[in-house]
Amino acid sequence: MYNEEERKPLIEVRGLKKYYPVRGSTISKNRPVTHAVDGVDFEIYEGETLGIVGESGCGKSTIGRQIVALEKPTSGHVLYQGESLSDMATGRLRKIRTQLQMVFQDSTSSLNPRKQVYDILAAPMLYHGIIESNMLDGEINRLLDLVGLPKSMKHRYPHEFSGGQRQRIGIAKALSVKPRLIVCDEPVSALDVSVQAQILNLLKQLQDELKLTYVFIAHGLGAVRYVSSRIAIMYLGRIVEIAATQELFDDPVHPYTQALFDASPLPAPKLRGRQRIVLKGEIPSSVNPPRGCRFHTRCLHAIESCRINDPELLIVKSGSNHKAACPVLLAARGEYNA
Repeated sequence: MYNEEERKPLIEVRGLKKYYPVRGSTISKNRPVTHAVDGVDFEIYEGETLGIVGESGCGKSTIGRQIVALEKPTSGHVLYQGESLSDMATGRLRKIRTQLQMVFQDSTSSLNPRKQVYDILAAPMLYHGIIESNMLDGEINRLLDLVGLPKSMKHRYPHEFSGGQRQRIGIAKALSVKPRLIVCDEPVSALDVSVQAQILNLLKQLQDELKLTYVFIAHGLGAVRYVSSRIAIMYLGRIVEIAATQELFDDPVHPYTQALFDASPLPAPKLRGRQRIVLKGEIPSSVNPPRGCRFHTRCLHAIESCRINDPELLIVKSGSNHKAACPVLLAARGEYNA
């Protein structure tokens, strides 16, 4: 679907870190912080869907907010077409942000309960000068048609819709300013399974029709596999593995990725009795993350160097863009010396 060597990235994330002060702690230079995102690098290519997967609190949603400039990073940069979002002047950033939109997990809280759908969709278009007021009605009808809602619903309030319908309105709101990239932050996790499938199919259809680029954040591997071109696996603020979707599922390298896959049910009765990797213990605190590899406290393959050295993402095999941050298992494959 894409070729990293031939295409320039739409988004580049370089050394991204985002720390939050711990609530209730004293105000001082040594105030403890939560390392939500702690040094990540990746690219997003136009027309693809990058899936981001990991446990709760690993930093997935924080990365999404940085990409659409809802927050400024503690350090590092998010580059949009080579230009750092955090260094942009306010006026320039306001124009760029129309091209970077977000669909939120909670469709109820992301829509103003006091506004009708018409006003919810009209407000961003008028604010950014996307369309003239005399053309609003036709454009809102077009947006509702795009997301599969009848135009007769445009004068209803958000509470009059089902969860799936509200998420369609959230998607229409993101589309209203004609974005190039949309961050979908767990957009189907609160929906029934049948409705999840409808929303996922809608996102794929819109991507094809409007030439959109997605970042799809989720817990469920099934949904991420269905919509993603590539997948990044996160653990405790770091990306531990990233690869094309099929390659990642065919050959997961990092122990955490393998454990995630083993935790997912497979529709294959012959594999029902297979030996699974079961993680023990809890995720370490993101306020005081472990030294070295952050996964070593739960890893079956950890050796002494894992407790000391902070592993980098390394190419799994020549000719591939598959990267993993586990020198121990890469050495076992004959690629590197741990």
